[in-house]
Amino acid sequence: MTTHLRRREVITLLGGAAAWPFAALAQQRALPVVGYLYSAEPETSASRVAAFREGLSEAGFIEGRNVAIEYRFAYNKLDRLPELAADLVRRRVTVIVTPGSMPAALAAKAATRTIPVVFAVGDDPVKAGLVASLNRPGGNLTGVNTMSWELGSRRIGLLHELLPEAARFAVLLNPNQPNADSLMTDAQTGALAIGGQIEILSAGANREIDVAFASLLQKRTDALMVSPDALFVNRRVHLVTLAARHAIPTIYPFRDHVDIGGLMSYGALSNDTHRLAGVYAGSILNGKKPSDLPIMRPTKFEFVVNMQTARTLGIEVPSTLLAIADEVIE
Repeated sequence: MTTHLRRREVITLLGGAAAWPFAALAQQRALPVVGYLYSAEPETSASRVAAFREGLSEAGFIEGRNVAIEYRFAYNKLDRLPELAADLVRRRVTVIVTPGSMPAALAAKAATRTIPVVFAVGDDPVKAGLVASLNRPGGNLTGVNTMSWELGSRRIGLLHELLPEAARFAVLLNPNQPNADSLMTDAQTGALAIGGQIEILSAGANREIDVAFASLLQKRTDALMVSPDALFVNRRVHLVTLAARHAIPTIYPFRDHVDIGGLMSYGALSNDTHRLAGVYAGSILNGKKPSDLPIMRPTKFEFVVNMQTARTLGIEVPSTLLAIADEVIE
């Protein structure tokens, strides 16, 4: 009896006025699917996700209309990334995007050799083994290189210009990053150039950030550089609060920190990087092969100074620094 009822229901759905949901469902299933793999968490990544969607729309793709997006967030637990990448591969997404995270890009590369992958990383993607070359990536990966990990010496130099008497610099580093050594070397090169010393502070989890800042007083650090890392972007309010509490002049890789009270930042426009990843994902959806899309690199880096924070710290910002600042927040 129940079986007959179910059959009649199915026949009614297929042949009657209710047939249109099936058509809509079929159309939805036919949409290309973008797998969005991010090492941080969604709550603090809204502006970056919006920038990614903007890039997709520039290529003609609107989420829910002609493209679907499967989001996977690792919540700063990098050991989850391989399984999250494998899950996207099992779901047969059309393209995987890994913005702002070398571990996510490496996890996606290990998970598939056929599904196109678009990354956005701060370190050299050739050196990291993601692609064969910048102009001819080869394989199934392409993306954006923000060069953020190559700017450590420049950031140390800006701190020195701000505080000419400073000699002891600290770098906050996530040791779980596969490219941590290269940033450490670059920062040490910058410190040597000005006759300074570098102290490495390791923090691979939120609780370790507090421990790292507590050691600043013991080490009598003059200034701090925060390295580019999804964990530190995610915990930007916490970092800026600690820097203020410890009265430590700090330079950050992205302006997100300075907008909420950080002292200075120098780096590529972060949201623009995510937008470009969206543009490239859209290009692949439009039929381009990742091997034919050269690695994009920023043509402009942004230097931002927060004068209110400088005054709170009792720092007089030299006019030479203000002259080269792209934006001065009063």
